[in-house]
Order: sequence, then C-alpha cells, then structure tokens
Amino acid sequence: MHLNNMVSIIEYNNAYQSSIVNLILHIQQNEFGVEVTLQDQPDLMAINDFYRKGKGNFWIAVENEKLLGTVGLIDMQDGNLALRKMFVEANSRGKEKSVALLLLQTVLAWCKQKGVKNIYLGTVEILKAAHRFYEKNGFVKIEAANLPVSFPRMAVDTLFYQYSFVQQQHNK
Repeated sequence: MHLNNMVSIIEYNNAYQSSIVNLILHIQQNEFGVEVTLQDQPDLMAINDFYRKGKGNFWIAVENEKLLGTVGLIDMQDGNLALRKMFVEANSRGKEKSVALLLLQTVLAWCKQKGVKNIYLGTVEILKAAHRFYEKNGFVKIEAANLPVSFPRMAVDTLFYQYSFVQQQHNK
C-alpha cells in the first residue's frame, strides 16, 4: 500500500466492483468518446478470475473510500504481463495527487518482485496525455507486429508500448 496524502493503493476488493465499472466506462465513453461497452469488457465483471491469477493482479487508488483510479496486470504465462485498465478520474490526474504514478509504481514494484521480463500495453490515439505519461516512465512505443503472440489485444487499441525490465537495468 502506498500513501500520498490520503490516497491509498490497495489490491482489488469486491466492494469496489460497481465503482470500477462506472469509473472506467465514464472515462472511456464520456471523456474520450471511445466506442466500447461493458459487454466488450467482460473482464470488468470478473476481476478476480481475469486478473488475479499467476503473476497478474488488480489495484485501485482510493481516498476516503472513494475510487480514484485503477490498474490491472494480466499474466501472459511467458514472463510477460499485459497492463490493462489504467484509469484515473479527471480530478485526480496530474502531479498534485500523482495517482497514476502511484498506481504505476505499485505495478513496477510488483513486477520486479515477481521477476517479470516485460510489460506490454495497448492504447488509443486520442489518449495523448497517457502516451506522454508512459513514455516519461520508461515505456517504449512498439509496432503491433512486435507484440508477443500471447498479448491480449483489444479491438480498439491502435498504439502499443513495452516496458523492459532488462532494458531499464541497462539504462541505470
């Protein structure tokens, strides 16, 4: 658990299920106009079964029991993980609360502890701030053709990133 003022990063808890669905759908559909529905994302209704197996997991950022953000990892069974559902509500974005950074630091620490080689993620063109965030934090843009076969692609994703723990060691 990480604390930043009153922001806590905790592992998924079923009590937050409906808040997670509402937060993610609101950001996808209303803020960014991404045409994706709950039916397109069955993982949101089965977080424990979908994310919390192998080296995968799912975390939420909360402040005074209010959901601020989410992030999940899917174990691809080959030493690689897929980062999914990295969402932060509008009022908690940016450096002031650093919710996205706290979530990402939690993910990176988890992956180092578990001996993960790479993290891969897919995103959409419109999320420019997310692209800058990932690039600033060590993710490198890659072509879809360079994704592992095991990567769980979402139909809406058009851009892909990789975080290599081996490469990060060389850069230090």
